[in-house]
Amino acid sequence: MRKADLSFPISPPPLIALAFLVAGFATPLVLPADPWRDRGWMLGLLITGVPVAWRTLRGMLRGEFAADVVAMLAIVGALLLGQPLAGLVVVLMQTGGEALDAYAVARASNAVAALEADAPRTAHRVREGRVEDIDAGLIEPGDSLLIRPGELVPADGVVLDGTSHVDTSRLTGEPVPVRTAVGARLLSGSVNQEGAFTMRAERRSQESQYARIVDLVRSAQASKSPLQRTADVWAVWFTPLTLVACLVAWLVSHDWTRVLAVLVVATPCPLILAAPVAIIGGINRAARRAIIVRHGAALEGLSRVDTAVFDKTGTLTVGKPQVARVIAGNGSDLRSVLAKAAAVEQGSGHLLARVIVAEAEARGATLVMATSLHETPGRGVTGEVAGEWVVVGSPDFVRERLLERVPAAAGLLTTMDSGATGLRAYVGTAGGDVARIEFADQVRPELAPMFEALRALGLRDLYLFSGDREDNVRAIAQAVGISQFAGDLTAQDKAARVSAIEKGGRRVLMVGDGTNDAPSLSTATVGVALAGHGGGVVAEAADVVLLVDDPGRIPEAVAIGRRALYIARQSIGVGLGLSLVGMGFAAAGMLTPVAGALIQEAIDVAVILNALRASSGGRAST
Repeated sequence: MRKADLSFPISPPPLIALAFLVAGFATPLVLPADPWRDRGWMLGLLITGVPVAWRTLRGMLRGEFAADVVAMLAIVGALLLGQPLAGLVVVLMQTGGEALDAYAVARASNAVAALEADAPRTAHRVREGRVEDIDAGLIEPGDSLLIRPGELVPADGVVLDGTSHVDTSRLTGEPVPVRTAVGARLLSGSVNQEGAFTMRAERRSQESQYARIVDLVRSAQASKSPLQRTADVWAVWFTPLTLVACLVAWLVSHDWTRVLAVLVVATPCPLILAAPVAIIGGINRAARRAIIVRHGAALEGLSRVDTAVFDKTGTLTVGKPQVARVIAGNGSDLRSVLAKAAAVEQGSGHLLARVIVAEAEARGATLVMATSLHETPGRGVTGEVAGEWVVVGSPDFVRERLLERVPAAAGLLTTMDSGATGLRAYVGTAGGDVARIEFADQVRPELAPMFEALRALGLRDLYLFSGDREDNVRAIAQAVGISQFAGDLTAQDKAARVSAIEKGGRRVLMVGDGTNDAPSLSTATVGVALAGHGGGVVAEAADVVLLVDDPGRIPEAVAIGRRALYIARQSIGVGLGLSLVGMGFAAAGMLTPVAGALIQEAIDVAVILNALRASSGGRAST
C-alpha cells in the first residue's frame, strides 16, 4: 500500500479571495479609500468568482443541481449590482468549502494499477531443451514454461513434469498450499513454493485468471454508483426554497439589492462547510484507531451500510493452517510419534512442516536433530531420529516408503486413511508406529464480540463467501453463526453475489484480505481490507483499510462513520435553520448584502465548531 498523503491541499481560489479582502481593508492606509478599495474588490471578484460561477453553470447544464447553485447566483448578483465585498465573502466561503471537500474526498483508488504491478512480468519458456526468458505477454497457448521456486505462475496451464506445492491463497482463499503433480491445473498468480516444475500454458497471460481479476476490478470501479453526498441531499429542497424567498422579496420591494441580500444570507455554507469538516474529523478519528478511511464517500458509506459480507480465510479465520488433531494407530504413543515427525520436519521449509514443529513444541515434546534427511519436493521427507528411520508426508508417499521397509505398517496406514477427508499428513517409522495429522484453519477467537457489535448497529444480514471448499466454509459459518454462505467461489462469483445483494436494495460492507476479494471490495458500497494479511492490491482496492489485524475494528469504523454523519446533519440542520431566519430579515429589507454576508460568516463559525466534534470520541448515533 502506498504511503498516504495527509498534507492539506493549498487551494489558490480561497487564498486569492482572502488576499483581495485583506488588501481592500488595508487600502485606506496608503490610498483614498472608496474608489481603489471597490475596484480592488471587484477585480478580486472577477478573478475568483467568475470561474466558480462558470463551473457551477456547466454542472447545471449537465443536470447537476447541488449545494453551490445559490452561491453561484449570489456571486453573479454581486457582480451585476456592484457589491464586490459581499461577493468576495461568498467566494471565500464557497472555495474554502471546496478545498475542505477535496481534502476529505482525497484521491481515487489506484487498485487497477496496483493489481497490474503485481501481475507476472516474465516467464521461462522451454524450447528444444533450452530455457529462454520472455515477457509474460508473449506466452502462447501450448508453450512449455519452467516455474522455479518462489516464482509466480505466469499463465493458466497444466503441469507437465515435476512436483511442488503452490500457494493459491491470493486467488482462491485456500490457506494451505496445494500439491502439484503431473496433470494438475494451475492458475496464473499462484506462487510456487518448493521444487521447480514445467507446465504447458493453456491461455495467454492477458486471458488468464489474474488478468480477469484485473478486468473485474476495473469494471467494478467504473460501474459503481457514487453515493449521493449528504450536502446535496439537503440542497434538493433548500435551493428551491431560497429562490421562492428571492421571488417574494422582489415582488414586495422590486429591489434587486434586497434579493441579493437574501441570496447572500441563503448561501448554503452550512452545506458547503459542515459536511466536509465533520467528515475530515471522522477520518482523523478513525486514523487514530488504525482505521484508514481512504475518502469522504467511504465514511458516508460506512454510516449507511446495513449488510455485511465476509471472506473466510484470513478474515474470519487465522489464515494459517494449524494442527486440528493427531490420531495414532497400532497403540503408538501419540506424543512420541509427533516428536519424531517434528524432528524430521525441522529440516524442511514447507509451511506444514513448520506447523507440525510448532504443535510438537506446544505439547511439550523434546525435539532432537534428525540425520540423513532427504526431501522429495511436494511429497514428503525422510530421516533418522535417534537411529530410527522416520517418514512424513502425503498418504501415497508414506505408504510407498513403508511398503519398502515396514509392510505391516503400510497396511495399517491404508486402514487409517480410509474415509479421511481434508488436509492431512502421515507419519511412519521403522518401529511400526503410524499416525495421521489433520490440519485446519482456526476461527479467530475475537469474532463473537464483533458480530454482536455489528448486530447492535443494525447489520443483521451476514454472509460468508469464500473460494475455499464448500465443506470448510460450512464448518466456519456454523462456528461463527452465519447462516448464509457459499464456497468454491471464484473472484467473479464473489463480485457477482455482492452485486446481486446490492441490486436487492441493500448497502453492503465487504470485508476481505486476498487478491480474489479485490473485485468484491470494489463492487460493495464499502470495501474493508485487513492490511495485516493482504496489503498491497487488496488495500488499494478497498475503501477502508485496517492497519491492525483486528476485525473488531470493523464495527468501530461503522460507529465512527455514523457519528460523523450525525454531527454533519446536525450542523447542517442548525445552520440552515439560522439561514432561514436571516433570509426572512433580508427579504424584509432589514439586512444589506454585506451585513448578510457577515451574519452568514458567524453562522459558518458556529456550524464548523460543532462539526469539529466528529474528530473526538463519543457515542455514535444510529
